[in-house]
Amino acid sequence: MIDIRDVVVEYGRGLRAVRAVNGVSLQVARGESLALVGPSGCGKSSLLYAISGLLPPAEGSITLNGEPVLGPQREVALILQNAGLLPWKTVWQNANLSLKLGGEYPETTAENVLDEMGLLPVRDRYPVELSEGMKRRVGIARALSTAPHAMLMDEPLASLDALTKERIQDLFLRLWNRHRFSLILVTHDIEEAAFLGQRIAVLSECPATVKTVVENPEVGGLDYRLRSGFHRTVAQLRSELEK
Repeated sequence: MIDIRDVVVEYGRGLRAVRAVNGVSLQVARGESLALVGPSGCGKSSLLYAISGLLPPAEGSITLNGEPVLGPQREVALILQNAGLLPWKTVWQNANLSLKLGGEYPETTAENVLDEMGLLPVRDRYPVELSEGMKRRVGIARALSTAPHAMLMDEPLASLDALTKERIQDLFLRLWNRHRFSLILVTHDIEEAAFLGQRIAVLSECPATVKTVVENPEVGGLDYRLRSGFHRTVAQLRSELEK
Protein backbone atom coordinates (compact mmCIF):
# COMPACT_ATOMS: atom_id res chain seq x y z
CA MET A 1 0.00 0.00 0.00
CA ILE A 2 1.27 3.45 -0.95
CA ASP A 3 -0.43 6.12 1.15
CA ILE A 4 0.01 9.77 0.11
CA ARG A 5 -1.44 12.22 2.64
CA ASP A 6 -1.71 15.99 2.06
CA VAL A 7 1.63 16.09 0.25
CA VAL A 8 3.17 19.45 -0.62
CA VAL A 9 6.30 19.62 -2.79
CA GLU A 10 8.29 22.83 -3.08
CA TYR A 11 11.52 23.87 -4.74
CA GLY A 12 13.64 26.38 -2.85
CA ARG A 13 13.04 27.78 0.61
CA GLY A 14 11.43 30.71 2.32
CA LEU A 15 10.01 33.52 0.23
CA ARG A 16 11.60 32.08 -2.91
CA ALA A 17 9.97 28.68 -2.55
CA VAL A 18 8.02 27.55 -5.62
CA ARG A 19 5.19 25.14 -4.91
CA ALA A 20 4.82 22.29 -7.41
CA VAL A 21 2.35 20.04 -5.56
CA ASN A 22 -0.31 21.41 -3.24
CA GLY A 23 -1.89 19.00 -0.75
CA VAL A 24 -2.32 15.82 -2.80
CA SER A 25 -3.80 12.74 -1.11
CA LEU A 26 -4.00 9.38 -2.91
CA GLN A 27 -3.77 5.69 -2.06
CA VAL A 28 -2.51 2.81 -4.21
CA ALA A 29 -3.12 -0.72 -2.94
CA ARG A 30 -0.73 -3.61 -3.54
CA GLY A 31 -1.26 -4.79 -7.09
CA GLU A 32 -3.25 -1.72 -8.13
CA SER A 33 -2.42 0.62 -11.02
CA LEU A 34 -2.81 4.40 -10.90
CA ALA A 35 -2.14 6.82 -13.76
CA LEU A 36 -1.45 10.52 -13.21
CA VAL A 37 -2.42 12.94 -15.98
CA GLY A 38 -2.53 16.71 -16.14
CA PRO A 39 -1.23 19.78 -17.99
CA SER A 40 2.47 20.01 -18.85
CA GLY A 41 4.49 21.30 -15.93
CA CYS A 42 1.67 20.81 -13.43
CA GLY A 43 3.78 18.85 -10.92
CA LYS A 44 3.16 15.20 -11.93
CA SER A 45 6.83 14.29 -11.99
CA SER A 46 7.52 16.16 -8.76
CA LEU A 47 4.83 14.09 -7.05
CA LEU A 48 6.31 10.89 -8.47
CA TYR A 49 9.81 11.80 -7.26
CA ALA A 50 8.40 12.44 -3.79
CA ILE A 51 6.73 9.01 -3.82
CA SER A 52 10.04 7.42 -4.89
CA GLY A 53 11.89 9.05 -1.99
CA LEU A 54 14.10 11.20 -4.21
CA LEU A 55 12.36 14.45 -3.25
CA PRO A 56 11.24 15.00 0.36
CA PRO A 57 7.82 16.64 0.70
CA ALA A 58 7.68 20.04 2.39
CA GLU A 59 4.46 18.98 4.10
CA GLY A 60 2.38 15.82 4.42
CA SER A 61 3.50 12.20 4.48
CA ILE A 62 4.12 9.24 2.18
CA THR A 63 4.19 5.69 3.50
CA LEU A 64 4.90 2.33 1.86
CA ASN A 65 3.30 -0.62 3.63
CA GLY A 66 2.91 1.53 6.72
CA GLU A 67 6.55 2.68 6.82
CA PRO A 68 7.45 6.31 6.05
CA VAL A 69 9.29 6.93 2.79
CA LEU A 70 12.38 8.88 3.84
CA GLY A 71 14.57 8.13 0.83
CA PRO A 72 14.93 5.74 -2.12
CA GLN A 73 13.82 2.20 -1.26
CA ARG A 74 14.78 -1.15 -2.73
CA GLU A 75 11.11 -2.15 -2.90
CA VAL A 76 10.36 0.77 -5.23
CA ALA A 77 11.60 0.87 -8.84
CA LEU A 78 11.64 4.11 -10.82
CA ILE A 79 11.68 4.21 -14.64
CA LEU A 80 12.32 7.59 -16.28
CA GLN A 81 11.86 8.89 -19.84
CA ASN A 82 15.44 8.02 -20.68
CA ALA A 83 16.20 4.34 -20.13
CA GLY A 84 19.38 5.47 -18.34
CA LEU A 85 21.53 2.64 -19.67
CA LEU A 86 25.29 2.75 -19.15
CA PRO A 87 26.74 2.79 -22.69
CA TRP A 88 29.89 0.86 -21.72
CA LYS A 89 27.90 -2.05 -20.27
CA THR A 90 26.06 -4.81 -22.11
CA VAL A 91 22.34 -5.53 -21.90
CA TRP A 92 23.07 -8.21 -19.31
CA GLN A 93 25.29 -5.92 -17.24
CA ASN A 94 22.77 -3.06 -17.34
CA ALA A 95 19.90 -5.33 -16.31
CA ASN A 96 22.04 -6.82 -13.54
CA LEU A 97 23.25 -3.46 -12.22
CA SER A 98 20.57 -2.86 -9.59
CA LEU A 99 21.18 -6.32 -8.12
CA LYS A 100 24.89 -5.67 -7.73
CA LEU A 101 24.29 -2.28 -6.14
CA GLY A 102 21.79 -3.84 -3.75
CA GLY A 103 24.26 -6.48 -2.62
CA GLU A 104 21.77 -9.36 -2.56
CA TYR A 105 19.95 -11.39 -5.16
CA PRO A 106 16.19 -11.91 -4.90
CA GLU A 107 14.46 -14.93 -6.37
CA THR A 108 13.67 -13.02 -9.57
CA THR A 109 17.07 -12.65 -11.23
CA ALA A 110 18.07 -10.45 -14.13
CA GLU A 111 18.38 -13.54 -16.33
CA ASN A 112 14.81 -14.61 -15.58
CA VAL A 113 13.54 -11.14 -16.41
CA LEU A 114 15.55 -10.87 -19.63
CA ASP A 115 14.16 -14.24 -20.69
CA GLU A 116 10.62 -13.15 -19.81
CA MET A 117 11.01 -10.04 -21.96
CA GLY A 118 12.68 -11.77 -24.90
CA LEU A 119 16.02 -10.04 -24.41
CA LEU A 120 18.31 -13.03 -23.83
CA PRO A 121 19.32 -13.20 -27.54
CA VAL A 122 20.76 -9.65 -27.25
CA ARG A 123 22.22 -9.96 -23.74
CA ASP A 124 25.79 -9.30 -25.00
CA ARG A 125 24.94 -6.24 -27.09
CA TYR A 126 25.69 -2.66 -26.02
CA PRO A 127 23.05 0.11 -25.90
CA VAL A 128 24.35 1.70 -29.12
CA GLU A 129 23.40 -1.52 -30.93
CA LEU A 130 19.78 -1.45 -29.74
CA SER A 131 16.66 0.21 -31.07
CA GLU A 132 15.03 2.84 -28.85
CA GLY A 133 12.20 0.47 -27.99
CA MET A 134 14.63 -2.27 -27.00
CA LYS A 135 16.55 0.17 -24.77
CA ARG A 136 13.32 0.92 -22.90
CA ARG A 137 12.74 -2.82 -22.45
CA VAL A 138 16.20 -3.20 -20.93
CA GLY A 139 15.39 -0.36 -18.54
CA ILE A 140 12.20 -2.18 -17.54
CA ALA A 141 14.15 -5.41 -17.07
CA ARG A 142 16.60 -3.66 -14.77
CA ALA A 143 13.75 -2.30 -12.68
CA LEU A 144 11.98 -5.67 -12.50
CA SER A 145 15.13 -7.60 -11.56
CA THR A 146 14.83 -6.49 -7.93
CA ALA A 147 11.24 -7.85 -7.68
CA PRO A 148 9.86 -4.45 -6.59
CA HIS A 149 6.64 -4.01 -4.65
CA ALA A 150 5.97 -0.80 -6.54
CA MET A 151 6.86 0.40 -10.04
CA LEU A 152 6.91 4.16 -10.67
CA MET A 153 7.14 5.35 -14.27
CA ASP A 154 7.64 8.90 -15.52
CA GLU A 155 6.69 9.15 -19.20
CA PRO A 156 8.61 5.93 -19.94
CA LEU A 157 7.43 5.74 -23.56
CA ALA A 158 7.84 9.38 -24.57
CA SER A 159 9.24 9.92 -28.09
CA LEU A 160 8.56 6.35 -29.27
CA ASP A 161 6.59 5.75 -32.45
CA ALA A 162 2.96 4.70 -32.04
CA LEU A 163 3.38 0.98 -32.79
CA THR A 164 6.45 0.57 -30.57
CA LYS A 165 4.65 2.44 -27.80
CA GLU A 166 1.64 0.12 -28.02
CA ARG A 167 3.85 -2.98 -27.96
CA ILE A 168 5.59 -1.82 -24.80
CA GLN A 169 2.28 -0.81 -23.23
CA ASP A 170 1.15 -4.39 -23.89
CA LEU A 171 4.37 -5.59 -22.25
CA PHE A 172 3.75 -3.41 -19.19
CA LEU A 173 0.24 -4.84 -18.92
CA ARG A 174 1.42 -8.44 -19.15
CA LEU A 175 4.10 -7.80 -16.52
CA TRP A 176 1.64 -6.07 -14.20
CA ASN A 177 -0.88 -8.90 -14.58
CA ARG A 178 1.83 -11.48 -13.85
CA HIS A 179 3.75 -9.81 -11.01
CA ARG A 180 1.02 -7.61 -9.49
CA PHE A 181 3.29 -4.85 -8.26
CA SER A 182 1.70 -1.50 -7.49
CA LEU A 183 2.02 0.71 -10.57
CA ILE A 184 2.03 4.50 -10.71
CA LEU A 185 2.37 5.96 -14.20
CA VAL A 186 2.89 9.62 -15.10
CA THR A 187 1.86 10.27 -18.69
CA HIS A 188 0.65 12.98 -21.06
CA ASP A 189 -0.97 10.32 -23.24
CA ILE A 190 -4.61 9.89 -22.17
CA GLU A 191 -4.96 6.67 -24.17
CA GLU A 192 -1.95 5.25 -22.35
CA ALA A 193 -3.49 6.29 -19.03
CA ALA A 194 -6.79 4.63 -19.97
CA PHE A 195 -5.05 1.44 -21.11
CA LEU A 196 -2.89 0.97 -17.99
CA GLY A 197 -4.61 2.77 -15.11
CA GLN A 198 -7.32 1.11 -13.00
CA ARG A 199 -7.77 4.58 -11.59
CA ILE A 200 -6.64 7.81 -13.23
CA ALA A 201 -5.99 10.92 -11.15
CA VAL A 202 -6.50 14.12 -13.13
CA LEU A 203 -4.30 16.88 -11.74
CA SER A 204 -4.83 20.63 -11.95
CA GLU A 205 -2.51 23.31 -13.28
CA CYS A 206 0.60 23.92 -11.15
CA PRO A 207 0.70 23.62 -8.21
CA ALA A 208 -0.92 20.24 -8.65
CA THR A 209 -4.07 19.28 -6.80
CA VAL A 210 -6.33 16.32 -7.55
CA LYS A 211 -9.26 17.56 -9.64
CA THR A 212 -10.91 14.16 -9.91
CA VAL A 213 -10.16 10.43 -9.95
CA VAL A 214 -11.62 8.47 -12.87
CA GLU A 215 -12.44 4.82 -12.17
CA ASN A 216 -11.43 2.47 -14.98
CA PRO A 217 -12.22 -1.05 -13.70
CA GLU A 218 -12.18 -2.88 -17.06
CA VAL A 219 -8.38 -2.48 -17.38
CA GLY A 220 -6.38 -5.70 -17.63
CA GLY A 221 -6.93 -7.23 -21.06
CA LEU A 222 -4.74 -6.72 -24.11
CA ASP A 223 -7.91 -6.17 -26.16
CA TYR A 224 -9.11 -3.32 -23.95
CA ARG A 225 -8.31 -0.70 -26.60
CA LEU A 226 -11.09 -2.24 -28.72
CA ARG A 227 -13.76 -2.08 -26.02
CA SER A 228 -16.34 0.62 -25.54
CA GLY A 229 -15.23 1.13 -21.92
CA PHE A 230 -11.79 2.23 -23.11
CA HIS A 231 -13.24 4.84 -25.44
CA ARG A 232 -15.60 6.10 -22.76
CA THR A 233 -12.68 6.53 -20.36
CA VAL A 234 -10.60 8.37 -22.97
CA ALA A 235 -13.53 10.71 -23.67
CA GLN A 236 -14.06 11.34 -19.96
CA LEU A 237 -10.37 12.12 -19.42
CA ARG A 238 -10.34 14.51 -22.36
CA SER A 239 -13.39 16.27 -20.94
CA GLU A 240 -11.84 16.56 -17.48
CA LEU A 241 -8.57 17.93 -18.84
CA GLU A 242 -10.40 20.56 -20.90
CA LYS A 243 -12.29 21.95 -17.89
